[in-house]
Amino acid sequence: MSANIRPSGIFDTSYAQDIALNRTRTDKLLAYGGFLLLLLIPLLTSEGPLGLNIIPNLWVGTLNRIAIFVIAVQGLNILTGLAGQISLGHAAFAAVGAYAGAILARELGMTFWLALPLAALVSGLVGILFGLPSLRVKGFYLAMATLAAQFIIPWVIRYPLEPLTNGSRPLDVPPPELFGLSFASDGAMYYIIIPLAVAIALATRNIIRTRVGRAFVSVRDNDLAAEQMGINVYSYKLLAFFLAALYAGIAGCLAAFNTNSVTIDTYLLDTSITMLAMLVIGGAGFPLGPLFGVSLVLLLQQNIIPALVVPLRDFLPQLLPFINPVNIYAALSPLLFGLALAIFLVLNPRGLAYRWEIIKIAWKLRPYSH
Repeated sequence: MSANIRPSGIFDTSYAQDIALNRTRTDKLLAYGGFLLLLLIPLLTSEGPLGLNIIPNLWVGTLNRIAIFVIAVQGLNILTGLAGQISLGHAAFAAVGAYAGAILARELGMTFWLALPLAALVSGLVGILFGLPSLRVKGFYLAMATLAAQFIIPWVIRYPLEPLTNGSRPLDVPPPELFGLSFASDGAMYYIIIPLAVAIALATRNIIRTRVGRAFVSVRDNDLAAEQMGINVYSYKLLAFFLAALYAGIAGCLAAFNTNSVTIDTYLLDTSITMLAMLVIGGAGFPLGPLFGVSLVLLLQQNIIPALVVPLRDFLPQLLPFINPVNIYAALSPLLFGLALAIFLVLNPRGLAYRWEIIKIAWKLRPYSH
């Protein structure tokens, strides 16, 4: 939306400028400057090489977690936001990538740099397998078909593959190494995760602008009309599942090597639902939707909701004396999260990224934004 609009008085003078991701000098300065600031964050912590204590060390681990979730939700954005295919098994695809990377590193002695793309490829192939029902069903029925992946894949990891995956117990993962340097700390992994997340975000943004991206949108809007226009609907649906699972596999593998451990309890149904909520809150179909959605949901789960639980834990038992206080304590966090999600959908149904696009358009069209 806003990418197609120039500030008042600025015009494209070449085809290269017209198709560029950052079309103005301000856009380039903000993009490159923001990326540079991201790379400087670990250097400003007490655990950095400079020993500074300007930024808390906790920020590095938090940004790593946000970036990993952004990669996974970017894949879900391609599948659901662009291609219109609903998936409730996205966390299971991430589990495939996590365990595939761990097994390749532990059992076959592969380096992280080789295990990561292979694990992503394995996850992508599994995504195609569970995407086959999309050729025959859609909507609610497709959601039920993908839900099968969320139960089948963890069961296979727990029981038939227990000698390799350690079943329900955590599986240790060796830290990445490069030229004898270990990436065992959050600060070191930061320089793997953040550049990779930025590269994947740029790749996704380019996919949206290509023929493939336009085909995804046509399949989402009206698959019958898309087929009449010569688009191979079945191929593009499978491609969407492959890309979504590929991204999830990358995220799962990065998470395994970031924590040096992987457990199947991290990739259950609630994680898939959380990822879908992140996409809806951020804005399905928008390139920045995953970033906004992941940041807000993690902020809710880690900061806002825990802060609200403390006063409500003392107040609600007095207001609801007929309910066991233990049950109230157990239900507070999911209740507050669900309530926040419902309020957000009522007030901003198209997501934060849509609101951000409106703000940028109004800024570019000033003083004629009305």
